[in-house]
Amino acid sequence: MTSDLDIDHMVPLAEAWDSGARNWTTSRRQSYANDLGDSRPLVAVTDNVNQAKGDQDPATWMPPYSSARCRYINEWVATKIRWRLTVDTAEKNALTSWANSCSNVTITVVRAF
Repeated sequence: MTSDLDIDHMVPLAEAWDSGARNWTTSRRQSYANDLGDSRPLVAVTDNVNQAKGDQDPATWMPPYSSARCRYINEWVATKIRWRLTVDTAEKNALTSWANSCSNVTITVVRAF
């Protein structure tokens, strides 16, 4: 079985827009969209997973494989912190609920700006 791979924004562009990127300069939005300064904002995923996720956040979508969920949560949070993006109540509640089944980790982030 072969699958096509997509490069996916951990935090989708529309979600970033809704979380504060709408107030950024065009240059900063381009930097976000092409962020190679951290390994977490851009990830290789199967096209099926990318299409299923779309522009959703963790309140409405989680990876189908339970073994990937804790990594997803950590990378989502790291990306939000790196880019100083906001988290809405439903998103925070979902992240907190899902994270309860994950082992404790320390997330280290270098802010993008």
